[in-house]
Amino acid sequence: MQATAILGLHAAAFAEIPALKSQASHVESSTRSLKEITLTGKVLTDGSGEGLPGVTVVITDANGGSKQGATTNESGVFSFSNLQTDTKYNLDFSYIGFEKQSIAGFLLTESNSNSIEVRLKEAASNLGEVVVVGYGSTVKKDITGSVKSLKSTEFNSGIINSPEQLLQGKVSGVNVTSATGEPGGKTSITVRGPGGVRTGSTPLFVVDGMALDNSSTGGDTNPLNFLNPQDIESMDVLKDASATAIYGARGANGVILITTKKGKSGQASVNYSGSLGLSTMARPLDVLTGPEFLAEAAKLGATVIDGKANTDWQKEISRTATTHNHNISIGGGTEKMTYYGSFGVQKQQGVLKGSQQDRYTGRVNLSQKLLHDRVTLDVNLNATNTKNKRPNIQSMIGSALTINPTYAPYDVNGEIVKYQDFTNPLFALQQYKEVLTTNRVLASISPSVKIIDGLVYKLNFGIDNSTATQDKQTLPSTVPAEVGRLENYGLRNTNKLIENYLTYTLNNKTHSFSALVGHSYQHIFVQSRNFSINKFPISDIEPIYNPGLGQDLTLVLNQPGGFATINELQSFFGRATYGFKDKYLATATLRIDGSSKFGANNKYGSFPSFSLGWRISEENFMKSSPFSDLKLRAGWGSTGNQEIPSKITQARFTSTVSGTTSYPLGTGSYPAGTTNTRLANPNIQWEVSQQTDLGLDFGLFKGALNGEIDYFKKTSKKILLEVIPADPIQPAGTFWTNVPNMEIVNQGLEFDLNLRKSLDNGLRYGVGGNITFIKNNVKNSPYSVIPSGAAQGSGLTSATINGYINNQPIGTFFLKEFTGFDDKGISTFRDVDGDGIITDKDRVASGTALPTRMYNFNGNVAFKGFDLTANFNGVAGNKVYDNTANSNFYRLKLSKGVNVTHEALADAAESINNSAPVSTRYLKSGAYLRLNNLVLGYNLNTTKLGINGWIQTVRLSVTGQNLFVWTKYNGFDPEVNNDRSVNGITSYGIDYLSYPKAKTILFGLNIGF
Repeated sequence: MQATAILGLHAAAFAEIPALKSQASHVESSTRSLKEITLTGKVLTDGSGEGLPGVTVVITDANGGSKQGATTNESGVFSFSNLQTDTKYNLDFSYIGFEKQSIAGFLLTESNSNSIEVRLKEAASNLGEVVVVGYGSTVKKDITGSVKSLKSTEFNSGIINSPEQLLQGKVSGVNVTSATGEPGGKTSITVRGPGGVRTGSTPLFVVDGMALDNSSTGGDTNPLNFLNPQDIESMDVLKDASATAIYGARGANGVILITTKKGKSGQASVNYSGSLGLSTMARPLDVLTGPEFLAEAAKLGATVIDGKANTDWQKEISRTATTHNHNISIGGGTEKMTYYGSFGVQKQQGVLKGSQQDRYTGRVNLSQKLLHDRVTLDVNLNATNTKNKRPNIQSMIGSALTINPTYAPYDVNGEIVKYQDFTNPLFALQQYKEVLTTNRVLASISPSVKIIDGLVYKLNFGIDNSTATQDKQTLPSTVPAEVGRLENYGLRNTNKLIENYLTYTLNNKTHSFSALVGHSYQHIFVQSRNFSINKFPISDIEPIYNPGLGQDLTLVLNQPGGFATINELQSFFGRATYGFKDKYLATATLRIDGSSKFGANNKYGSFPSFSLGWRISEENFMKSSPFSDLKLRAGWGSTGNQEIPSKITQARFTSTVSGTTSYPLGTGSYPAGTTNTRLANPNIQWEVSQQTDLGLDFGLFKGALNGEIDYFKKTSKKILLEVIPADPIQPAGTFWTNVPNMEIVNQGLEFDLNLRKSLDNGLRYGVGGNITFIKNNVKNSPYSVIPSGAAQGSGLTSATINGYINNQPIGTFFLKEFTGFDDKGISTFRDVDGDGIITDKDRVASGTALPTRMYNFNGNVAFKGFDLTANFNGVAGNKVYDNTANSNFYRLKLSKGVNVTHEALADAAESINNSAPVSTRYLKSGAYLRLNNLVLGYNLNTTKLGINGWIQTVRLSVTGQNLFVWTKYNGFDPEVNNDRSVNGITSYGIDYLSYPKAKTILFGLNIGF
């Protein structure tokens, strides 16, 4: 399509003006010398005439050579330097959500070098948007599977530590849970519900073609922290099996493809972004103040110590935390070579004293074309250094919540008080330190060769190497008595990938066809070592800096440990797509995976899929309909899950000295005895997930309103589990197997709707949202219950909270039903089996930790240089077990001088002699609605300020993160999931002394040069 105006006139009209044509002819025939000048132009919206920032402008000479690229600033202005006068150029303009336009044969002269003004029209839809899929990309209109693509402009804002947080609430069917508010803490993510008991639910992450290993990179941190969110260009979520089957054995939990930013040919651009964040504890718990503590204890007849103070211990251990984030990037290149480089620094304090994460990231992405553009070489390199400092979090929070609030933290001299009957958490903060340092390098090189027209060979070689060192230190002291201790853990994780594949494409007006065949080999090596030493002298030298000062290496307390595993995965894969008249679409994939994790009898598994699409809007009978797009999709596929421990198919032995493993020989000591600890099972095979998806994509009002509706059913079979042998006489207590007939079913509906509009007065706005209805169900389990969710706290040892039960969801709470108090003030529970005795047989399914509804809605409005964006997300239908309250907050605790919440004293019928076993008494609603982020921004007009010669763009912004949470849950935050797994069986929805989440105000500055 031709651009709408040059010198205020249509391009076609420009060519018809005789005087200008004559001048152009004269210039072409002139022999005067050429001059180098700068071409400047402006891109406007067609409706309002406002400048349009972020438009990609590409210029070439009349023959298509000397390609350069630029991006319009916040006023819609672009420029190209070092162009020659009296030369014809072609210009192309493109921007997401707008129709592409072009100017052909523009003759550049000194008089018209600043005359170009282009008005872009909003596109009828975004059907031409490029979406990354496995081992390639396609346009949105041709997709037949369930895929959601998010560009960087759509990401969540605020302090972001890992990629999952960028898309929280943005994609239907995807549940992101920040298990903790700690900087760099773990985040759990599920795509269309969990499908395993011991295999986890984390999707496969692929960064620039490199499939990551989900193994830990050290400590209790998120392994994806190494990625700088500022470097991510897009994230594509593959949800159904027809989209994920190309990844076979690792696609059962979904696939998330991360594409980092690349350079664009043309003049180099330099960008700086910086921010300062101020964070406070969002929701402190409502424990008793000093006066309340004394008054309530008196009501119970309890004798407690009055320390004459009124201390808010939560305030004492917390702070207003600061976060500094600085990123600088440079990008550009020529027609043959493009580059992108960045360096980022983030220093984030936690809201709890003593916690901090420092991250340094560097990235270089290069692309070089060779041999007349038949060879393209892509190189990606990312290096990250991360340092996490942690206090003893659970101990510090537990003390702050339960310590007598009449005790003072400091004495009259400002020194930390040391008490005999409890440990001042501020003293513990000095005594204990945990430091985790992680270095990670992710590098890949991907040459591709155009063999003949339409046939391309590509090699992808990548390596992901991380090393981590973790030190846990306790300083020696006399009061309280502590001998001092140092623990050291070292982890090495190396992931190597090599892939070769051929892609053939053929397109004409009637048929479009592509075929892909390839081979993949991945080698993963993980090694861990640890040692410890006790009894350090009191000195100025910390044990972490000189372990040699330790004096106790007794093996009972300090036995070295470690492990090492090697996992290998070999795969053959293929995909074929076909389209007829741009109406009827088909895709078929097959991947055959072999893994060293599985038994000799089942090394390989096959994972097929197919899907169909019908673009109804392209039919003749739909031409006069209000639909700008209407596509029906249907697909089925099979994927696998191999996220299980290594070597479980093999027998395992141990040699120990004990009365059950040894036999005395003579009068001497017992010799070491070797016994089985696990039986071999060469028949173990993949967990298999089969998924059916039926979807409808639609667009109305010329693409202003777009939406998607999907129905899905995902059934996981051949569930992997470690079980007890049926025969009681066995050489080992457990073995691994695929449980026959057991299934885990996830099914649901997803709705996604977005409206985008621009008014003639320059006002632009958009509203949108998504909602997912999902049901999870365990079927045909041969076990009455598979327990999980170990409770913590005094008196709760060995109690469990979760259970995997037939016809109930994963994450079900399997508990005794609390019915109140008897006439003596002692807890009563429902006698389910009617035997008159309350036992574990009286436990009942009491709800699930998995939400049955997940939703998000967002809105944005922009006028002139201002813009405002708000994102809300929430869940419903789930519950949370408040293990913190269960172990700390009830009347008996207050009678013993322990602080409690007001809720613990709410029922006057409870006796001070009443204990608090695990029950539904502490099961609470986990539903919430959160204002995730609110952003107000302003783009300065650098042209009016007269600085556009040096600075192209300036943006100021203020972001509020986690500003409000509407919920009935009265813990720190309802979005929580402490890992309380039992024997590796995943637990859900348990809150125990979790790191509180922060409320943050972030001030940002972005400058483009």
